[in-house]
Amino acid sequence: MKDLFELLTKEIVFEEAVNYFKEKIPMKPSEFYKLAEEYKALAFTVSGYTTAQILNKFYDELLKAIEEGTTMRDFKNNMNEFLEKKGYKGITNFQADNIFRMNMQTAYQVGHYKQMTSPDVLKYRPYWQYDAVNDKGTRPSHLAMDGRVFRADDPVWDTWYPPNGFRCRCGVRTLSERQVKERGLVVESEAPRAAEVDGRFVNVMPDPGFSNNPAKVAFKPDLKDYPEPIKKAFEKRESSKGK
Repeated sequence: MKDLFELLTKEIVFEEAVNYFKEKIPMKPSEFYKLAEEYKALAFTVSGYTTAQILNKFYDELLKAIEEGTTMRDFKNNMNEFLEKKGYKGITNFQADNIFRMNMQTAYQVGHYKQMTSPDVLKYRPYWQYDAVNDKGTRPSHLAMDGRVFRADDPVWDTWYPPNGFRCRCGVRTLSERQVKERGLVVESEAPRAAEVDGRFVNVMPDPGFSNNPAKVAFKPDLKDYPEPIKKAFEKRESSKGK
């Protein structure tokens, strides 16, 4: 079974995914990791790089991939050509996959969320089902959520809307009331704290740093309530637009 990321990257790009990524603000890792979890969805960083020029290049290449459908290979080649010209080592295949997949998956999942929460969709498909890939690479805690059904407006999605970890391949599918009944599905009201997976009990929680729904954090022009690193990064970005 192919994961949602592989399927989406072969389809027409979500306008919602593009808009989400455009709102992100590049900032240094040292500033990013000081942010509370709920604000990290507004920011963009790449571990190991601190100069604004390089972070902006990563950002631009990823935005290009979302807008134009360029591949991970294109992303890696373009970044390595740029980095090597600047005197840096190029990124490895593992780094490229991690950076590309994480940012693309998050943007597409946010776009998917925006579509699933439109009033017309919610009216006819008010239930959501967690969908893990179900292979040897699936984390036990994510596998414990596979197939579970909750109402679309259930608070569980504030914690368990994917991606729920680095390189997470999980997704969410919508269901009508008829589908829930015909398939004999049980609509739950809370996620389990622990579950038995492959003969052993595991704690059922997203990976550290992934327990917030990125689609529910929208950037607002009024900066007074935002942390100082986001204010400074936003002001710096805005001031550079006219240059």
